[in-house]
Amino acid sequence: MSNRDFPPVTPGELLEEEFLKPMGLSQYRLAKEIHVPPRRINEIVKGKRAITADTALRLGRYFGTAAQLWVNLRST
Repeated sequence: MSNRDFPPVTPGELLEEEFLKPMGLSQYRLAKEIHVPPRRINEIVKGKRAITADTALRLGRYFGTAAQLWVNLRST
């Protein structure tokens, strides 16, 4: 099975499955920690909102990842 057989991972799926759930972190708590409205995180997770450069920078700082990770997901 090649990588083409799988649908691309959305930024929200990555955020929820690889960061929020394993860390036991709620969307609300993350929003408060990175100083964004809780609705923004919820809409990203649900795939209703793209990740802006500002949010990518905030997520990168909080999770210790490169902001570029989130920017690259945003553009796929």
